[in-house]
Amino acid sequence: MFRSSFVRSCARALFVAALIGPAAAQRASAQAAPGISATDRTRIREAYRLASQLGDRVWPNWHSAPFAILLVTPDFEYLVGHPNPSPDFTPIANDTLVGHPVLYRKRMLPVQMQATFPAVNGVNTVVIGPAELTADKNSTRWVLTVLHEHFHQFVYSQPGYFDAVTRLGLAHGDQSGMWMLNYPFPYDSARVQLVFTAMTHALLDALAQTDRPALDAKSAAFRRAMTAFRQSVPAESATYFDFQLWQEGVARYTEIAIGELAAKAYTPSAEFSALPDFKSYASVAAEIRRSVLDDLGSMSLAKLKRVVVYSTGAADALLLDKVRPSWKNEFLTRRFRLPDSP
Repeated sequence: MFRSSFVRSCARALFVAALIGPAAAQRASAQAAPGISATDRTRIREAYRLASQLGDRVWPNWHSAPFAILLVTPDFEYLVGHPNPSPDFTPIANDTLVGHPVLYRKRMLPVQMQATFPAVNGVNTVVIGPAELTADKNSTRWVLTVLHEHFHQFVYSQPGYFDAVTRLGLAHGDQSGMWMLNYPFPYDSARVQLVFTAMTHALLDALAQTDRPALDAKSAAFRRAMTAFRQSVPAESATYFDFQLWQEGVARYTEIAIGELAAKAYTPSAEFSALPDFKSYASVAAEIRRSVLDDLGSMSLAKLKRVVVYSTGAADALLLDKVRPSWKNEFLTRRFRLPDSP
């Protein structure tokens, strides 16, 4: 099995890289002195600092995960925190960042990437472009995306993880990892769409409750709606969808969880706060939470297809925080399906 990112378009990105590589190399040859910009250095420092100070409070033992980053800029790719770089990387003399040497190579990958996969010497690496060139657009959102990807590194590093994924039997011979994106889930079924919409609306209704009896009743209604959704598709398709909620949805939830914790228990570095595009963690976490809730009330399974798992899984995790706060204790041991509430 090719141990790919199980995230956004890694194999497709590598194909695109083969097409753009020569042009990137030609541009790179004109640049005399490679080096990470001051702004990107500040962002990377902030991501490591936030993970170090708060990571284990969101996910116990998160600090044990490898944290290699490949920053993809228009001319070069910069590698930080990698335990065993491949020989195509060159160290930048006398340059370290977050306690690690900085290495570079000519660009091979798209600058828009936000993914985690074994990009360098078989080690799962966060591959990401500068904030301005990705969907994030601002530094604080970029840092939370890096921690989303670092959460994937945490999950992938668990003993037996890849063998357990193989045993799900969802790949059907695909060794590229692209089945994660292309699995033939019945998104276009009118019946499945109706049941999905009923399920997401029930989830939104449950999250809106503040009174405990009402919360318990609405949570139970959501679980019944989730069961109906699972029963509306073939058993293997239900397994695939649960896996995606567990993996990608919880990564999106992690952005909210660490952003909201940072708003209460963390002070950004002075250099990070001074960036022109800085936003508070409170405001960015609120934006992500609001986007998740807005999605529950409006998203179309037919149009968004697999992308619905991000908000649906994140919202399910937010509900579990309210009704079953200990759910994280079994997240890594009872894999590939979020626990039902009591």
